Order: sequence, then structure tokens, then C-alpha cells
Amino acid sequence: MKVLFIARATLHKNKGGDTIQILETAKQLRKLAIQVDVRLTNETIDYSPYDLLHFFNIIRPGDILKHITLSRKPYVVSTIFVDYSEYDTRVRTGFTGLLFKILSGDRIEYLKAVARALINGEKIISPSYLLYGQRRSIRKIIRGAGMLLPNSNSEYERLFRAYGVVQQYRVIPNAIDPQLFYLPHPGAPREKGLVLCVGRIEGLKNQLNLIRALNGTEFRLLIIGSPAANHRAYGEACRAAAASNVCFVGGASQHSLVDYYYRAQVHVLPSWFETTGLSTLEAAAMGCAIVITDKGDQREYFGDHAFYCDPAEPATILQAVRQAAATPPDGQLQQKIRSDYTWERTAEKTLAAYSALHLTNH
Repeated sequence: MKVLFIARATLHKNKGGDTIQILETAKQLRKLAIQVDVRLTNETIDYSPYDLLHFFNIIRPGDILKHITLSRKPYVVSTIFVDYSEYDTRVRTGFTGLLFKILSGDRIEYLKAVARALINGEKIISPSYLLYGQRRSIRKIIRGAGMLLPNSNSEYERLFRAYGVVQQYRVIPNAIDPQLFYLPHPGAPREKGLVLCVGRIEGLKNQLNLIRALNGTEFRLLIIGSPAANHRAYGEACRAAAASNVCFVGGASQHSLVDYYYRAQVHVLPSWFETTGLSTLEAAAMGCAIVITDKGDQREYFGDHAFYCDPAEPATILQAVRQAAATPPDGQLQQKIRSDYTWERTAEKTLAAYSALHLTNH
């Protein structure tokens, strides 16, 4: 079987969790004797060698429609259905904030796509998107898919509630590299009071409220990540707000994260929304206590093994961090991640989904 992954044009330039998900899944599928190529949505593609197209990020339908129409190939979609609506309506300020309080989530995403094209030069790949709009485009993509591949049951249920289109699906979990993120010495002491936050610096990840929560406390906070392309001002606001116990490390490779996770007591990702939170999975696998919010689908992964906070309330973030720091390592969660949430398992489940489509192999 030969499969083509088609990913957003900024996959390598503006890296996120989907970058790791796409590249690691492709790598592990190749080990299962599946031929996988990864191409970007803005490339000119010869579809003829492929049995199946695999798209990512259904909230960017303008990246997908053209390839569906031109290829006439069967396709699946890893939905990665992030919901920005609470962040857009509660946190954004100025004229944009006022506008987003009035508009529906789909209209907001449509405006963002147009703005990315006009301001950042991120071309809208599918001209039909301008005609259909966000909502009709997503419904069209769902209806035409051979299968949807959400990261959780919760994600599919949200997608169905939002768009009302029934489609067969299989859960393909997000994951870690167990050869990289493991504890060679599980009982080794950790650096007391060391707290990490790993992720792109952007409003959705909510580093600013985390900084406000931990400023001047007994904790040393390391912010690991670079500002997202359209969030330079937010990154500057985070630096301006930070007290002396907050340090900015910048972007870090997967390999260099290992030492940070190994030393830290707590990892915090106080996001306004997460389908999973790859850094939370990695940190938990390395024995960190984890603090997250229940915005999105994370409870399906972490259940009662995480400490939860309200992203809007710095006091609850501090309270959760203190509780997490005072709690012994959660060996049960570490074991669950190592058994259920590896890229190898992700690839096996992805291949099972492909096989269920009964495609004719070349």
C-alpha cells in the first residue's frame, strides 16, 4: 500500500504537535512495510502512485478541498479538531476580540484563513473554500472521507456535535517515543520546585497566566518553546510579565527535552484547549506530576492522574502546581502511557484503519 500524507504548508516552519504526530506516524508506518510520502498542501502533487490520501487538521479545510477534487482518490482525515472559540471570545482583546464575540466559531476560522492569506502570504489552496465557507467545507470533507481518525472518542463527539455529519471513525491516539522518554533511574531525586511548561508560546497555551500564577513563588518556572509565528507580541508580553524565578529556554529538540523532564517535579500546560497535549504525555512518561485543564479531550487520556486548573484563574494554577509538587510520582500513569500511547501503537491502529477501507493495492 502506498499512502500520501498531505499536511499544512507551515508544518516544518511553524512546528507544533501535529508536526511530531505526522512525522512519527509516517516513520512507524514505514516499519510496517507501508510506503508513506509526506507532502505539503501548497505543493503540486502527482497523486497517481497512491492508493490513499491522508489529511490532517480538519479546521483547515481550505488546505484539503483542492486535493480531494483533483486526486479523486479515497482519503482519511486525522481531524485534530482544535476548538479556539473559548479563547477567541474570552481572551482576545481590541477590535478582534469584539468581532469574535459576535461571530460563530466557523465564521471566525474563515476570517483567520483569509487573514493568513492576506497578512502572512499563506495562500488559500482551494478556491472553492472561499465559496463554501468554513462550515460547508468541513461538512463536505467529512461526508466524502473513507474514515475519520480522531485522537479520542471525545474529539469525534465534539466534531459530530459541531457539524452533525455521521461518519465512521477509529480513535488513533497521540503518543510518545518510549525509547526516548523513559526513566533510566525511576527513584532518582528531582530538583525541588522545578516546574516546566513545554509548548509553543501562544495565547491558546496560556503561558501568560501561568507566569502570573508562579511569579515570586517558591517555584522555578522554565518556559520551553518559541513564540508561534503570529504571536510575537504575546511572547513579549510573557517576558515583560515574568519575575526573576521565571526563565525562557527557547525552542528545544525532542532529545534535549529529556533532561528537563527528568529533573523537573511538575509539568504544567494550562491551555484554553488541547486535544491531548504531547508534552504532557512526554512529561508524565518521564515521571513528572502533570497540571492541565479539562478544556478539550485530555480527561480521556489522563483521568484522575492529573491535577486540573482553570486557565482563566492564576490562583487555581498555583494551587494545582502546589498539589502536584507535593504528590509522589504516578507509576500507574507512566505504565499506561508506555503500554497504550506509543507511536508504534499509533501506527498499528492507523494501519488497521487503512485495512478496514478494503483498498485495492497497487
